[in-house]
Amino acid sequence: MTNDRYNLLDILREQKEMKMKGGIYHKTQIDLTYNSNHIEGSRLTHEQTRYIFETNTIGVTADETLNVNDIVETVNHFRCIDLMIDKAELPLTEELIKSLHGILKTGTSDSRKDWFAVGDYKHLPNEVGGESTCPPEQVATEMGRLLEDYQNSGRGFNDILDLHVRFERIHPFQDGNGRVGRLIMFKECLRSNIVPFIITDELKMFYYRGLREWGHIDGYLADTCLTAQDEYKAALDYFRIIY
Repeated sequence: MTNDRYNLLDILREQKEMKMKGGIYHKTQIDLTYNSNHIEGSRLTHEQTRYIFETNTIGVTADETLNVNDIVETVNHFRCIDLMIDKAELPLTEELIKSLHGILKTGTSDSRKDWFAVGDYKHLPNEVGGESTCPPEQVATEMGRLLEDYQNSGRGFNDILDLHVRFERIHPFQDGNGRVGRLIMFKECLRSNIVPFIITDELKMFYYRGLREWGHIDGYLADTCLTAQDEYKAALDYFRIIY
């Protein structure tokens, strides 16, 4: 069901402006940031992620060592989610995608490398999972084609998954592609009034299999994302949000 007068996006925006704690915006910020970063190797716990969001400080024990990049990228990811919510209803563009990457990587050790393009497409070839990706000189063309194909699609659930898979196979940035890609999926679900979802660390291996097999067995990724969607629906039910 859809409540056009007061839907999920309305609520996320209202709670964001209110800086409200304990609601769906608060939960989305922490769960999406923790899981998306953890999939990519962050060692921050869910509790540490929550603490950073709520207090803008980090609690550590005397014998604990944390990676500064993990902390910086956590704070940056919160800002990415805010931008995604602000721009949710707008068409997906290369400018917005680059903005998400620029925010995510600002202030990290990568941003101090001359060859690392923060907020811009990669300059050097890269691989993902041992598989080759789009050469740097072809990225702009392939991204333009991807966005054109997507805008001409029905922007349904499977169209969003196809967008994600193609984005990850292009792998347009030197690093941060997975997190930017998952932010894009969440945004486009909000834009199309589809219940969004968060790929949890527990679903990581099924998610990777789904990315790898898309085009051969699409059900792997679809089933994984539907499972994640059911988990988000449970949160919406708890907060009594109609969908």
